[in-house]
Amino acid sequence: MASASKQQRILIVGSGAAGTAAACSLARHPEFSVEVWEAAAQAGGVATSEVLSANGSPGTWLNDGVQGGSPTYRNTLWLHEEAGISPRPVDFRVSFGRDGTAWNNTASTPLVDRLRPDIQRFGKLLEWIDRAEPLSALVPIGLVLRAGRFSKDFRDHMLYPLVALFFGTGNQTRRVSAALISRVFRDEKLRLFDFDPERLLSQRPPMFAFDRLSEIYEKMVEMTERTGRGVFHFDRPVERIERSSDGVHATDARGAVEHFDAVVFACPANVALRALSKPSLRERAVLGSVQYFDDITVTHTDRAYMERYYELDDERGDQYFVRTYPDTSDRIEMSFDLSHYQPQLESSIYQTIFLDRASDESRWTIDEIDPGQILFSKPWTQFSHTWQHYVRVVPWLRFLQGRQRTYYAGSWTLANTHEVATISGFAAAYRLGAAYPIEKDELALAQFETYLGVVHGIAFERASSVLSGDELSEGGASTLRA
Repeated sequence: MASASKQQRILIVGSGAAGTAAACSLARHPEFSVEVWEAAAQAGGVATSEVLSANGSPGTWLNDGVQGGSPTYRNTLWLHEEAGISPRPVDFRVSFGRDGTAWNNTASTPLVDRLRPDIQRFGKLLEWIDRAEPLSALVPIGLVLRAGRFSKDFRDHMLYPLVALFFGTGNQTRRVSAALISRVFRDEKLRLFDFDPERLLSQRPPMFAFDRLSEIYEKMVEMTERTGRGVFHFDRPVERIERSSDGVHATDARGAVEHFDAVVFACPANVALRALSKPSLRERAVLGSVQYFDDITVTHTDRAYMERYYELDDERGDQYFVRTYPDTSDRIEMSFDLSHYQPQLESSIYQTIFLDRASDESRWTIDEIDPGQILFSKPWTQFSHTWQHYVRVVPWLRFLQGRQRTYYAGSWTLANTHEVATISGFAAAYRLGAAYPIEKDELALAQFETYLGVVHGIAFERASSVLSGDELSEGGASTLRA
């Protein structure tokens, strides 16, 4: 599709991590003219910054939705650095449970000592799960752990909360693919920490915290638009996408219609499915199989609530807190002390996430947070990482990518991390003909190749030249990759 003689018009629906990455990548090449339609008033998707009011000091801000990541997030870090942003390094500190179920990543606790045999057996189980791929991808980890007679305390108070915290699996962790759990601990491209056979998690792995997310995304938008080949339209939701042999016709909420050569859906699967005027049977099956759960995040200053349900240690300075519900210990609630990795906050501000409204709202203790100390609340949705997602969705996406001039990007295409979302945007741009911009970074390239193989079903081909910074080649993009 991409050629030197005709500039291709590409529509990107959504300007979160995936859509912004796709736009930045495509706009580096003169072969493309890119438009991004975003329903919200700013770029970033779930990665936003909020200015505090009420109990917050005027002008004080905090990041909301996404806080940071691991040094292995090489694609995200590169994109931010291109926009002139450097991350802030932080040490990871987390507190799980309290009293008899308490454990952390800085010292051993009675729970860890008691469950050490389970921890050691789990390390051996991970090896077997690796060897059993791809069959282990079809089996939920909860079933594997019960079959292996792992204790309920190990499952509910150690493993499930740890995975839920790092990979956003929420209260569905027990239903997550066993193969994905194994990769969390063993895959050098995915893991955030080393498995510890004595304590499960004992390190303070190096992490980074994002600077002000709203400014990061503003700079990435400016960087893209400065090329003269990309433009972002905010407050412009897509209403309908019609595809034909002569291109893609996109209608916005105001009824305006524009013609494009291809479309990249960098938005939730259900949004894409609603927008398609004539989705194929395969699109209906795959996109319709992505499950979403409704959660709510409460940002507050109620220390009494935190002390009631979590083990707070000011000297240790924990950033993350996870507790299980007493009546159903395989369900969790998560909280964060934002001041421990957002240095502009001079005192503790907490975020508490209540998960899965449909099944667990009756367990929520949201009403116990002092209303006078609530800064703001936000409803949000997350997709399910259950084993069904890796049976009904992920393996079939390769048969949708590029069909009818359409590509799909976003964390839902593989795993719920900011890095996967960024990689997915680069992958869509690559399929359209843009060079992958950081192939000289071996880890970044390995992550990209893995994603490209799994979600697009193709192998990576090295570009003859790699673009960097604002120096744009006149023929850097290759042709459309089938």
